[in-house]
Amino acid sequence: MTDPAVPPFVLVTGPEGVLVERAVASVLEPGRRADVEVIRIDPATYESGALQMHASPSLFGGAKTIVVRDLHESPDELQLDLLSLLAVPDPDVGLVVAHGGGMKGKKVIDTMKKAGARVIECPAVKTDRDKTDFVMKEFAAARRKITSEGVRALIEAVGKDVRELAAACSQLVSDTEGTVDDAVVDTYHGGKVEATGFRVADAAVAGQSGEALRLLRHAIATGVDPVPIVAVIASQLRQLIKVGAAGRGSSAHLAKSLGMAPWQIDKARRSVGHWSADGLAVAVQAVAAADFEVKGGGRDPVYAVERAILTISRARAAR
Repeated sequence: MTDPAVPPFVLVTGPEGVLVERAVASVLEPGRRADVEVIRIDPATYESGALQMHASPSLFGGAKTIVVRDLHESPDELQLDLLSLLAVPDPDVGLVVAHGGGMKGKKVIDTMKKAGARVIECPAVKTDRDKTDFVMKEFAAARRKITSEGVRALIEAVGKDVRELAAACSQLVSDTEGTVDDAVVDTYHGGKVEATGFRVADAAVAGQSGEALRLLRHAIATGVDPVPIVAVIASQLRQLIKVGAAGRGSSAHLAKSLGMAPWQIDKARRSVGHWSADGLAVAVQAVAAADFEVKGGGRDPVYAVERAILTISRARAAR
């Protein structure tokens, strides 16, 4: 009789490491409570036949679960051994396989699916819309509320890395009470490089050259590199162009097609009316020049960013 604490075949697919780890942990949880043995296979050090050795009954009996991570990077020996194990399943041996994408390991994937494996998908969290959905789900799972401004501030502060974003959500949930808004986020994460870059970009795109230069100089004085600041300015200008060309429609409707969060579309719409097409073209050229200089093409990276900020402000005022 199959031990209910031993998962049947489980296939975890997708490149998002944080989601993969959570999915594997959730599958293993019933077995952890029942003291089911967990055997983790490392593809990088795998030797032929090791899988069958681990799957064979132990002297004292008992159920076990074998976890194979990174099937997409596994050697042929491991894939062949997996196929052999799948051909003669043991009800006391669970198998959890994680595959990050690509064609390598496809035969194992197809075989697991034909065998009725449970499939858990962990898609990449790439766009700001994806990150917004991720943050909202994190807070909903913790039965906490976060405002749209709070979500925006959190993504701007730590949204570059999903693992860091997940950790930031966890910290805010555990260290705060009540609804989390942008002020709360700023208290915990306002000093991050990304947050500083967004403040500089916001001021520059709004034509507030003095404020943008002040923020830039403060950022440089505290050790922030000019490269990510230029990258954020360029990103905001691209968003203005995308939203300006998208025409009418609700922000929620446009969000998916533009790869942006609804709040980003609303923010861009408030700004794009102050810009002309020619002004945006000048601003984009200025940022491209600054990007070249801060990455080694110029002698003074800070001056290059300052010049770009002044050019962007003039381009906006020239509407």
